[in-house]
Amino acid sequence: MRRLERAEIDKALSQLNLMYIAEEAFAAQARGDAVTPLAEPLDFAAQGQVRIGYGYLRHDRYYALRVESRFAANRKLGLPEGNALSLLFSQQTGELLALLEDGGSLRTTRAAVTGAVAAKHLGPRRVNRVGLLGAGEQARAQLLYLQNVTDCRDVLVWDRSDDAADAFKLELSFEGFVVKKAISPTEVAKTCNLIVTATASPEPLLFAADVRPGTHITAVGADDCFRQELEPRILRRAQRLATESLEENMSRGEIHHALEAGCIGRGSVLELGLIINGERRGRSSEEEITVFDLSGSTVQDVQLASAVYEHLVGL
Repeated sequence: MRRLERAEIDKALSQLNLMYIAEEAFAAQARGDAVTPLAEPLDFAAQGQVRIGYGYLRHDRYYALRVESRFAANRKLGLPEGNALSLLFSQQTGELLALLEDGGSLRTTRAAVTGAVAAKHLGPRRVNRVGLLGAGEQARAQLLYLQNVTDCRDVLVWDRSDDAADAFKLELSFEGFVVKKAISPTEVAKTCNLIVTATASPEPLLFAADVRPGTHITAVGADDCFRQELEPRILRRAQRLATESLEENMSRGEIHHALEAGCIGRGSVLELGLIINGERRGRSSEEEITVFDLSGSTVQDVQLASAVYEHLVGL
């Protein structure tokens, strides 16, 4: 059994073609080749949550189990808010091949790469400004991976914390971006045509009346049933509404809230893999509003763990 720590995992991630890996995994899922049973999260009242996912792709070498936790109060204790690891096994023998102790970097990378893939297939051809709600690690990763699909460097960021927004602006200026602070989420909606929401908000931050025609939104923060960043009517306005896995998103995320509010029906939601496979259309005009609800995909966990392992052992 190979034990892999965060430093070598992060190095491997930087050397892999993650966009290709993600697209292949979503395509396989759309073909029905992914086996990813749903698992209920473990809730510890107000203290935190643990999510366990597991699965495999048919005709592949591996299966994987992923454990991710988030305990918000850890910040006051000087501990990481989130933790995570993956276990990778052989499909042929059941042997444990690797323990990946990434501490959450696989989760951050998985979401950022998925956001970029969604923008590739659903985003506007010409991005005039990228808007970010949230100025944390995930917002930074989303912006950096978006450079795989757009050369736009004009960025508007909003965060509840001015200090966080200032730090984000300074850090990303060294990466070649022109970053300005927004006074409100409304300003982001009215001036950006590619928006990523990456907050822990329990209530909507973006509203349908403020979203411009031609805008693409990737909603990242609402990865459980308690968080919400979009007014449900945004999803009703969208000409294209997509997610990673329809089954996994029925009980969490923006789609969950919009279904409960009666703003959309299940039939209006597409899986991203169907668009990648060419079975369904992505964006078809520059005036369409498109929304991608990103809540975490088990099939991506399996494929990222497998790709990192094979890269590091030389397979």
